[in-house]
Amino acid sequence: ISDFADSSASVFSDPSALQFKTPVDFNMPPEGLNIRWYDPPVVQEERLVTQKLPAAQAYARANGLDKFIINPKKKRIALVATGKAFMDAMQALEDLGITKSRAEELGLAVYKVTLVWPLESEGIRKLAAETDEIFVIEEKRAFVEEQIKKILFHVDADKRPRVTGKTDEKGVPLLPETYELSPALIADALIKRLKPLAEVKPFEDRMAVIHKNFDLKGKPSPVVRMPWYCSGCPHNTSTVVPEGSRALAGIGCHYMAMWMDRRTYMFTQMGGEGVPWIGQAPFTKEKHVFSNLGDGTYFHSGLLAIRASIAANINITYKILYNDAVAMTGGQHVDGQLSVVDIARQVDAEGVKAIYVVSDEPWKYGNSANFPAGTHICHRDDLNEVQKTLREIEGTTILIYDQTCAAEKRRRRKRGLMEDPAKRIIINERVCEGCGDCGEKSNCLSIAPVETEFGRKRQIDQSSCNKDYSCVKGFCPSFVTVLGGGLKKPEGAKLGDEVEALFKDMPEPDIASLDEPFSILVTGVGGTGVVTIGAILAMAAHLEDKGATTMDQTGLAQKGGAVTSHIRIAKTPEDIHTVRLSTAGATVVLGCDMLVTADGTSLSKIHPNKTKVILNTHKAQTGAFTHDTEWKIPTDKVIGAIASLCGKDNLSTLEATQIATQLTGNSIATNMFMLGYACQKGYIPLTPEAILRAIELNGASVKMNKQAFLWGRRAAYDMEKVEEIARPRGMGDLERHRELSKNADEVIARRILSLTGYQNDAYAQKYKALVDAVSAADEKLNGKPGKLTDAVARYYYKLMAYKDEYEVARLYTDGQFLAQLKQTFDGKTRLRFNLAPPLLAKRDKDTGELKKAEYGAWVLTAFRLLAKLKGLRGTALDIFGYSEERRTERRLIGEYKAAIEKVLPVLNKDNYALAVELASVPEHIRGYGHVKLKHIEAAKKREAELLEKLDMPAEEKKQAA
Repeated sequence: ISDFADSSASVFSDPSALQFKTPVDFNMPPEGLNIRWYDPPVVQEERLVTQKLPAAQAYARANGLDKFIINPKKKRIALVATGKAFMDAMQALEDLGITKSRAEELGLAVYKVTLVWPLESEGIRKLAAETDEIFVIEEKRAFVEEQIKKILFHVDADKRPRVTGKTDEKGVPLLPETYELSPALIADALIKRLKPLAEVKPFEDRMAVIHKNFDLKGKPSPVVRMPWYCSGCPHNTSTVVPEGSRALAGIGCHYMAMWMDRRTYMFTQMGGEGVPWIGQAPFTKEKHVFSNLGDGTYFHSGLLAIRASIAANINITYKILYNDAVAMTGGQHVDGQLSVVDIARQVDAEGVKAIYVVSDEPWKYGNSANFPAGTHICHRDDLNEVQKTLREIEGTTILIYDQTCAAEKRRRRKRGLMEDPAKRIIINERVCEGCGDCGEKSNCLSIAPVETEFGRKRQIDQSSCNKDYSCVKGFCPSFVTVLGGGLKKPEGAKLGDEVEALFKDMPEPDIASLDEPFSILVTGVGGTGVVTIGAILAMAAHLEDKGATTMDQTGLAQKGGAVTSHIRIAKTPEDIHTVRLSTAGATVVLGCDMLVTADGTSLSKIHPNKTKVILNTHKAQTGAFTHDTEWKIPTDKVIGAIASLCGKDNLSTLEATQIATQLTGNSIATNMFMLGYACQKGYIPLTPEAILRAIELNGASVKMNKQAFLWGRRAAYDMEKVEEIARPRGMGDLERHRELSKNADEVIARRILSLTGYQNDAYAQKYKALVDAVSAADEKLNGKPGKLTDAVARYYYKLMAYKDEYEVARLYTDGQFLAQLKQTFDGKTRLRFNLAPPLLAKRDKDTGELKKAEYGAWVLTAFRLLAKLKGLRGTALDIFGYSEERRTERRLIGEYKAAIEKVLPVLNKDNYALAVELASVPEHIRGYGHVKLKHIEAAKKREAELLEKLDMPAEEKKQAA
């Protein structure tokens, strides 16, 4: 399908265009053309055919709705087009270098049709009498073309021009009837029609670049950025089904569950949700399914599907996802008055067997809510149990999942229409094990990776977090709830006159020329303000009396997915032919996200060695990271794909997100920062003043956006100064924790120091002894310590520094976490710790796993005491050491040491890679409690396989390899 949702344009209004002419060649019936009482159907039909349609044609004729755009005296080919196809045809002429004067030389006319049905026939007959060929350009099937052929059917053959379009005069295909037209397709077809009339090689040469790029369209980038649920989206929870069940998809954002490994399959048209199960149910042993149904769809036509399911007496549970907004198309309110109680009463009247309401705030209903008798009100934490109950009930049942759309919450909070709770979550990343359980539980994109010396950890992107708090369900003691206070503004943003002085010599940018229309492609992630950039630029052009159009690809809300904005700017609106950028048609690409920029469709807009590309190298994670802890963006591969097309000299790369966030305190400022950078580089055909005024008129976050735009300009002028100002300060040891070691000696030295703090010097020396032995064996084999030494240095440490109660307590109270809090938050704050202490926590009745609970700030005092008792670790007085988890952790240390010592005597070139893999097995042991035990089980299995391979005779090893 076509890839746009919204489009806009700046136009000059002509008052004379509103002066309509009454046709003089049409006799108006005395009673007029309107319907009247009583008007029999046969009479209505006769009036339609004999009076109304001729009246429409007469009106079009009198007012010149169909007209020549290019009208040479001698016409050899006349292009007839309408709507978007007309715009594409004009762009095709521009791409071929066919100006108006050149078209007149070729005898090429352009006739624009405005009224596509019924086609005004006199104008077509007049055109036919003046040209040799009518070439009809239109989307999809031949509609105008067939009307023209019908109009000219009785014209004498020697006076009738050829009529081509979907095929030529011999029936050979010219223009496609499927997908959509593009200027490139039209240009190719036009070259074929011009071959008998003129030398077409210059046209073919111009199209060569476009053809090269056209092949890129539709090809995937190295990594595809799929749309994903917003941070805190209710569908992150609501679309989960119990083990052994499956769900059917429908229309709405919840449709995206189909690619989120949630056992959600198939989808239907709006209002058909669940209906396929009516036909399937009698022919399968499966007893029950769930069907997701959005509240907007329910109000539109979904109730009919529920009614059909009741009538068919099938076993199905409709999960009516009440999120209080039509989120898929921009957050509009659902039409009509629709409440959870209204829905419950309506489906009860239809005869459903059971109704459950699940909410993140079940207490809000109280006793006064007028629910039908027997309605169950539950907390969303009980969703799994509720669904298990419903799937056992015979007949059609209802689950209303009530939670406001996260994007809509964010909008309302910004506008003061909804309370913004003074509650946030922060992760103590040194306590975090990087197991990914928080991502599994929350499916949230605001959980971001952070690379540290001691492995990949997690952090909360406070700018995008929508305060859903589902992440704390991850079985990990690193999540801390912060009550009160607010996010701290970065130091860089507070500098005033000092900064002005640093950049006082920054010149005004050169303004890009508009000798020909200027085309800008903005690529980015849904929900980060990509569309805003287009709106700002279009308004700035409008303020400068220039022509501008925008086209935004934002279908399915695209939260977390690819969004592109096509912006065209010209001296006048008439200079712009198409809204969408043509193949190889981008003058500038603002690559606010490198994955979207590297997508085939975006790459196809880049003109080789001509288009200027500004690329944000920030690694914004895709939804894949929520379930794959190892997933990483292949940065070099992505940048290489872009650079190979535009040319290295035309590519500017910058870590815009990190810099913009540090300078303004909000990652949403990134795209405006990028725009400022492009403006200062001279890549924008608008003045900074017009852009700043457009930001003011937009009215959203005006101060921050103006600040971000200015910082972007400064970065283009002197990036080193800006990076220095943006560099985080006050993080101390935490920043050193994130700095990666530069060599093997540093890796080992840092871990010896860490283990000394973890236990004592003697404990650290045990670590050093094994590492030294491996290093010696490595050096003997390879001449220097290599990958095996590095692996043992990292993963023997990982096992020895297992995070028991003493270590978690130390990592909370050694000052680094409190420094992180101070750097992140301002104002008076209170802390709540989300923990599952083995001696205190309750267990889940189904799984037997410990359940986390929230504990007050007194925990810090307990942590300080516990940290001082680390000397008890492993002794008879260590009450925590008797648990299965702690005994297993201690056993792993010894088993790892024994395995490495077993390998060293037989280490050789042939088994070296196997030895490195064996030494790296602990990399996959992560998490706490039941999460860690599952990882250990898988790791030990892999370890056994590797040890078996290492024990094989040489010939067997060769065959196995």
